[in-house]
Amino acid sequence: MNLVALQTKTTEDFKQNLKNLKELINSCEEGSFILAPEVCLTGFAYERMDEAAEFAEKAIKKLKKYSENKTIAITLIEKEDIEFYNTLYIFHNKKIVHTQSKHKLFPLGEEPDYFTKGKLDNMKIIEIDGIKVATLICFEVRFPKFWLKVLGADLILNPSMWGVKRKNHFETMTKALAVANQCYVLTANGADDNMAKGSGIITPWGDEIRDDSKNKIEHEMNLSEIKKIRKYIDIGLKKK
Repeated sequence: MNLVALQTKTTEDFKQNLKNLKELINSCEEGSFILAPEVCLTGFAYERMDEAAEFAEKAIKKLKKYSENKTIAITLIEKEDIEFYNTLYIFHNKKIVHTQSKHKLFPLGEEPDYFTKGKLDNMKIIEIDGIKVATLICFEVRFPKFWLKVLGADLILNPSMWGVKRKNHFETMTKALAVANQCYVLTANGADDNMAKGSGIITPWGDEIRDDSKNKIEHEMNLSEIKKIRKYIDIGLKKK
């Protein structure tokens, strides 16, 4: 499977952001697993939350279509009754196969003031075409207790909007997650001036494929590498 980490800037023009995302998705080969940065279509848009949620409803319909013969993972601002959530959607072959709202909200970014936290039970391993996939959204990667929720996954997603001042933290923790779990980590971060970039793919051996100069980073996922390392260094995660 071709893994694709996007690294995009988010403008105040929601429609243009979606147009740019569509172009990137269309440039990916069939069968790709594509991860977009956290809330990349709208940003956190605290002064436009209702507008962002309405736009997300329209974007979902289009993203379903874009996911024909591809898998797309992206977080969107959604509204339920009077509450807002930062919700991951995974689209696969024109269907929504998983949703998961961010559970651990980032206090320095004022997220708890605007969002309701998602259910912890949705932070879990799912299966897509025989591959075990799990997600930690941005800030959640800082918490070891959440690493245990995704232990045993073949592929861990980490959509982020991670600040440039903590770039070293972001890259260190996403690499450590891959090594500790002996799996692939696919992480996508924003490319705005105040963002850390660092999008990429980390292999089960800890090799990092990152390039801050690109808006799309790609690498082929090889499931046999997971099997090899789990057999070579057995920590109880041997892939059957």
